[in-house]
Amino acid sequence: MSGTVSRVLGAAALLLLLWRVDRMTEACSCSPVHPQQAFCNADIVIRAKVVGGREVDSGNDIYGNPIKRTQYDIKQVKMFKGPDRDIESVFTAPSSSVCGVTLDYSDKKEYLIAGKAEGDGAMYVTLCDFIVPWDSLSATQKKSLTQRYEMGCDCKIIRCTSIPCAISSLEECLWTDWVVEKSISGSQASHYACIKRSDGSCAWYRGAAPPKNEFLDVEDP
Repeated sequence: MSGTVSRVLGAAALLLLLWRVDRMTEACSCSPVHPQQAFCNADIVIRAKVVGGREVDSGNDIYGNPIKRTQYDIKQVKMFKGPDRDIESVFTAPSSSVCGVTLDYSDKKEYLIAGKAEGDGAMYVTLCDFIVPWDSLSATQKKSLTQRYEMGCDCKIIRCTSIPCAISSLEECLWTDWVVEKSISGSQASHYACIKRSDGSCAWYRGAAPPKNEFLDVEDP
């Protein structure tokens, strides 16, 4: 009898362990990206006011269980990248554990929202996308959305996580905010764009106007 109980308890412990491992694999994990990378990787980038939100069904899984999503209704203010039409809704997973995004619509706050376009044209976002209140962006970031970030999409931004770090190609820019300022929202993220120069190399650029094709310095005089 005791042997049977032991086997039952052992099986239960194994099932609990497998459940915990499965739950751990569901946790959302994202690597920080520079705002320019987020812009270049996104299918759609918009400035929008969030006016409402609700949970909706989006079909069933392989077991027939309903798949839940959160739908945020938005009023598009400006399209920086994406289709030639207004985006009226943004979809996301229902909880942060599966990378769902929570947007505040109590005071109709404006956001910069970067995300992916699904097959039916709907916009889908996760915690790994670049989604921030519009008012939190620097003046440089706002200007870069209209031209500068796009000019650097052929460049690669390398995040430096510890010293020493270096680039391996002239088409790369080294992002050092974390090691220098202990923040992923430091000066390079807030005030610089990595842009390709006339010789094919890439370099950080800071300036109020779009850079000239032959710019040689990282900052306007």
